[in-house]
Amino acid sequence: MSVRNLDAIFRPKSVALIGASNRPHSVGAVIARNLLAGGFDGPVMPVNPQHGSVAGVLCYPDAASLPMTPDLAVICTPPQTVPGLIAALGARGTRGAIVVTAGFREAGNAAGRKLDQDMLDAARPHLMRIIGPNCIGVLSTPVNLNASFAHGTPRRGKVAFVAQSGAMVATVMDWAGARGLGFSHLVSLGDMADVDFGDVLDYLAGDPDTDAILLYVEGITQARKFLSAARAAARLKPIVAIKAGRQSAAAKAAASHTGALAGIDAVYDAAFQRAGILRAYDLDEVFDAVETLAMRPNVAGDRLAILTNGGGIGVLATDALIGQGGRLAELAPETLSRLDALLPPTWSHANPVDIIGDADGRRYAGALAALLAAPEADAILILHCPTAIASGLEAAKSVIAVPNAEARPVLISWLGSSRDEDAGALFDAARLPSYDTPEKAVRGFIHLVRYRRGQEQLMEVPPAGDFSVDEGRARRAIAGALGSGDAWLDPVAVQELFEAYRIPIVRSQRVATAEDAAATAQAFGGTVALKIVSPDITHKSDVGGVVLDLVGADATAVAARAMLARVAKAAPAARLQGFLVQEMIRRPGAYELILGMASDATFGPFLLFGQGGVAVEQIADKALALPPLNLALAREMISRTRIYRQLKGYRDRPPVALEEVAATLVKLSRMICDLDAVIELDVNPLLADDKGVIAVDARVRVAEPQAGGQGTRRLAIRPYPGALACRETLGGVDFVLRPVRPEDAPAFVRFFARLEPEDIRLRFLAPLQALSAARLARLTQIDYDREMALVLFDAAQEIAGIARIAADPDSLNADFAVIVRSDLKGRGIGRLLLQRLIAYARQRGIGSLTGDILKDNARMLALCSSLDFAIAPAADAAGVVRARLVLQPETMNRMTREKT
Repeated sequence: MSVRNLDAIFRPKSVALIGASNRPHSVGAVIARNLLAGGFDGPVMPVNPQHGSVAGVLCYPDAASLPMTPDLAVICTPPQTVPGLIAALGARGTRGAIVVTAGFREAGNAAGRKLDQDMLDAARPHLMRIIGPNCIGVLSTPVNLNASFAHGTPRRGKVAFVAQSGAMVATVMDWAGARGLGFSHLVSLGDMADVDFGDVLDYLAGDPDTDAILLYVEGITQARKFLSAARAAARLKPIVAIKAGRQSAAAKAAASHTGALAGIDAVYDAAFQRAGILRAYDLDEVFDAVETLAMRPNVAGDRLAILTNGGGIGVLATDALIGQGGRLAELAPETLSRLDALLPPTWSHANPVDIIGDADGRRYAGALAALLAAPEADAILILHCPTAIASGLEAAKSVIAVPNAEARPVLISWLGSSRDEDAGALFDAARLPSYDTPEKAVRGFIHLVRYRRGQEQLMEVPPAGDFSVDEGRARRAIAGALGSGDAWLDPVAVQELFEAYRIPIVRSQRVATAEDAAATAQAFGGTVALKIVSPDITHKSDVGGVVLDLVGADATAVAARAMLARVAKAAPAARLQGFLVQEMIRRPGAYELILGMASDATFGPFLLFGQGGVAVEQIADKALALPPLNLALAREMISRTRIYRQLKGYRDRPPVALEEVAATLVKLSRMICDLDAVIELDVNPLLADDKGVIAVDARVRVAEPQAGGQGTRRLAIRPYPGALACRETLGGVDFVLRPVRPEDAPAFVRFFARLEPEDIRLRFLAPLQALSAARLARLTQIDYDREMALVLFDAAQEIAGIARIAADPDSLNADFAVIVRSDLKGRGIGRLLLQRLIAYARQRGIGSLTGDILKDNARMLALCSSLDFAIAPAADAAGVVRARLVLQPETMNRMTREKT
């Protein structure tokens, strides 16, 4: 479930309080007071057999005595009573419950877990949704609902705050109240037995009273649902998250460099980044970020111009900017000339633009106008120190009055008494984000930069790449280890696996004896490396199990015998199973990189990239990402490391083949998506230079998938469903039908160019001249867990037609649309696409398909009628009819009965 019946919790028409009380300071008394005094415009019905009235309102002895069915029940009775209450209320038709009571799963005992399950079992037949248990409650200001035992009522605002911790909700409400900040909703999720972050994000994404969303996260329970909901919501409104419990000792037990380098918090970072969530690290930063983003200034880049009347605070702002990854704008000669004409000779003549301590409003306004006209500045930060010479309030008024034709972001920090002269209120009224300190203002600018980058990543169209693989060969490579129970693939199997995915890797041969090693070295020719083979030794170099630069048979034999003795002494319990002879790769000047994969308990497999070599864990230069990756995501991942700047080339060092590095990450991502038996992987080092890449040492850990296999379910993001691709023949012409890929964007542009204006109008219900970048991204970059677009390609790899569905989060219904290239109409393509779409939706368990069709679209209406769609006028849109096909009659009939 997702948004189903959440309206009963956030916008109820009536509320019952089970466990209401007159006992001072009790939870039942506080919630009753908050519900009754909050201005909720609906019946509030206290329930408690021990009271005739609560807070002057008639009290009912039990739920069965209520005069009407409440939309929402707030329950604060002992835990053993809760399952029965849920069953009784659900049978009456109550659709939502907030269980404040503790003593369920969080108690950590079997009795608590059973109560938790009994409660869910009681709710499930009625589709009743439950917030909690063990929560403070829910506050929803659009309907004046305070169904909580918080100590007050928040101001109304456009920001929603969702937390697992009830104490954090109360703290944030108090903290924000002192700063004049308001909320649309405050939600304490508690133990998330039913409603979790993903459900609430789906609801808030469509909530007109919410412009921004704050999350306080202790842990995520359903990673795929959370990421799907977050990615969808982040396209519409800013999401800022603070994650508690950032430190973990879990990495100490990791067997691979990848596991040791990652750490649980870094995986959360990767997940938030992939979803477009802006991460903050303390409450102060959370609210600064929301205040900045709520103003919705659109920043084009990371170049900041600083305007100040004090050199010291300008330096502080510059330090903060560089430390957080921003850049000072380098002022162009034209800008400097404009400023020279306006400012006294003693101004700084550089950025920061120090206009001297006696600057009045006129000087501030002139300098700001010059900087707003400077294309080299992506945003302007204005700082003001209080002086006895000029009025800070006058300067504030002058700054606000300057026209900003380019709508360039302007951020403000009025310090000390200059802020107290009502300047802050003026900036708020002018919708200019203002901050207490220069450092906070710079942090606000960086929030804008990070938010823009996140939005661009959500919309970026990746380049196409050829990533064809031999999956059969790959599965054969790991079958031997799975059959024998070995945890780690032997080096020859690793070579087979990598070659199946077209990842360059050095030539290797496993041998049993020193004599065999000598013979193999002779056959390879040139220089070889010799490595010990043992299932009990993870890092070979730590026990003297690696010798490099061996030339010829004799040297290899001597080294092998010495290695056996050395390793046997260093690791006497290890099973020694021979040697690995590897071709030595001579790549002078090549960089040593690490690529890897490990699994997180919450988000499943993740990928790692960074600087490699023997000191990889000490250097700790890494970036993490969740699969699946495309080339654009791989490039972005690489750019987050310190070594990236070296890889781009410097002085006499040419840039490495970064496209090859990115392609290798994509191939590893594809491997992880295809082979659920691969559970851990290290490539260290991957040598990279201007000639390309090659894996020198790689280790792959495997395990037999659980019965039935998780398949792609182990991934937090559903990968490309390639199994849906098939060949189709119409009228003797062959086509390929497959799900859309982000790389199809250029083909979509060509397809759109071949559509007649009338066909565009009929498909999009309005004229459309071109596909914007944002629309193109939405059409080609889909969440395969909730959407599907089937694209039919002809022999020339041009699109012949497209059919798509977008399911609601509950999969009760999906909107559908079909369009055929104008020159191919009348050949049965539309029928084929819609039939395949129906089959797919039915297989996914979607309840019904619904499509809005213009009344004059006779061809589409005839097609839908022939496929048993019900056609009826759309009550909410003139000139539109609605076609609906029920795919799961039992589900839809049950829903109809429940609504009735």
